[in-house]
Amino acid sequence: MAQRLDRNRFSLQNRFKPSTHPCTVGNLMQTKAVLFDMFDTLMLIEKEHAFYSPAVKRMHEYIVKNGITVSFPAFRDAYIKARDALYEKADQTMEEPHFNLRVSDALQSLGFNVNADSEVVQGATNAFCTEFMNYVRIDDDTAETLRKLHGKYKLGIVSNFAIPECVQKLLEQHGLDKLFDVIIVSGAVNKRKPSPEIFQHALNKLQVTAAETVFVGDTVDADIKGAKDAGMKSIYIHRRPQKEIENICPDQTIKSLSELPTALKKC
Repeated sequence: MAQRLDRNRFSLQNRFKPSTHPCTVGNLMQTKAVLFDMFDTLMLIEKEHAFYSPAVKRMHEYIVKNGITVSFPAFRDAYIKARDALYEKADQTMEEPHFNLRVSDALQSLGFNVNADSEVVQGATNAFCTEFMNYVRIDDDTAETLRKLHGKYKLGIVSNFAIPECVQKLLEQHGLDKLFDVIIVSGAVNKRKPSPEIFQHALNKLQVTAAETVFVGDTVDADIKGAKDAGMKSIYIHRRPQKEIENICPDQTIKSLSELPTALKKC
């Protein structure tokens, strides 16, 4: 899943423009690396993204306990305004600054002298992450599939998420972090899928070419079209209906991660 918290799957899809290129048969170059989307591919966000309001409340509780006196409605509205301003810019530039920036922008707009590196801002971000993690569960097939692939391919994650530390915590929580050779999160590199730059970060770290790499994801525009535009093969995991898939041709389509080892052999 192309992840930008509450808008990860939706913002870029809403402005998706179908490709005019016909489907082409993938090349037969040996696959050396497999890159994964994180959310709704390896880990599932439950309850239709119901985490957002509780997570914002958790941030507010933290800042109040740490000396910032502001009502919840005032903080919530300032946060949403700051977040949406960054979203609008990101839709044009494919940039994804760290979550700390939206928190500091919100507090600055309320008259508080803080910056993105301040302790209270970092703590608020961590509070959001802690609540968000309560709504995330590992897919039933993730651990077994990754262990089957580990050692056969170089493995990596390329995720759209503004809190890279949260991705790391979730992987560590489930004992998966050591299975990956590279973990690239948009909030750490200030680029988000489908920008070719975020994919290239991972390829450079793995020292493989795009033609030697397969990307596995659940979102058509960010994951499948993004990977194909970057020169990679792609495997689409069908999590929900997306009409756009009719205009984009993944190399393989699977319905569960348990099908992935077989699908990779066909790429």
